[in-house]
Amino acid sequence: MAPGDGLTEALVSLQALTERLRRDCPWDREQTARTIVPHTVEEAYEVADAALAGRPDRLLDELGDLLFQVYFLALLLSEQGEGGLEEVARAIHTKLVRRHPHVFGDVEARTAGRVRERWERIKRDDEGREGVFHDVGASLPALLLARKVQRRAAAVGYDWPDVAGPLAKLREELDELAAEIERLGEPGAETEPDARIADEVGDALFTVVNVARRLNVDPELALRQTTGKFVSRVERAAALAAERGEAWTELALDDQERYYEQAKEASG
Repeated sequence: MAPGDGLTEALVSLQALTERLRRDCPWDREQTARTIVPHTVEEAYEVADAALAGRPDRLLDELGDLLFQVYFLALLLSEQGEGGLEEVARAIHTKLVRRHPHVFGDVEARTAGRVRERWERIKRDDEGREGVFHDVGASLPALLLARKVQRRAAAVGYDWPDVAGPLAKLREELDELAAEIERLGEPGAETEPDARIADEVGDALFTVVNVARRLNVDPELALRQTTGKFVSRVERAAALAAERGEAWTELALDDQERYYEQAKEASG
């Protein structure tokens, strides 16, 4: 078998399978792009989870699920006469070559930062994208939307010179939030927040994303990882309490915190 033949065979076989499922499976026949896209988003998050977990076996499996989503959506395009998998592959190939002139041309870009700057400039100038915030997907998760908007602003020079700027801004935003809380008080449980407090919280979150961006931290993945860590520690704290014949959910806050700290120490 010549180099690449195995890959070609696998990809063509998956295309044939996708076409058969579309033709012969009652569920697949009923699907549209609108009904499939929620599954696509879910699969993308599962790919992210597998990568963060450092599980190559799981990542291999989840990438297959995501690849099938691409095949299926491309098949729907083909049915509409709007291209198909071949056109999708050729279009992204052309786009990647165009956006990497430092690889396929004579442009110099020695750092990742310069590559990103040129990437944004090519989209804006060479591809005729209009406006600073061209083609920013409003359906992105809020943290990723904020980061993308900030990146677009940075691409035209509207950015802090270093991380000290957004860090100082974060302290300022937290002080403003604390002042509003002191003035208005905490809202009751399950009640609508004051609009000014909600606005200050939004400002603080937006600035946290800016700090994360300057530190090359993906805010969405970082928050998901921290949330998972919190869940694991709380579950471990509850288990530690149960080992001593206590129900963690019924303990006073100080006792819950004591078990939580034990769980934290155990997890390193």
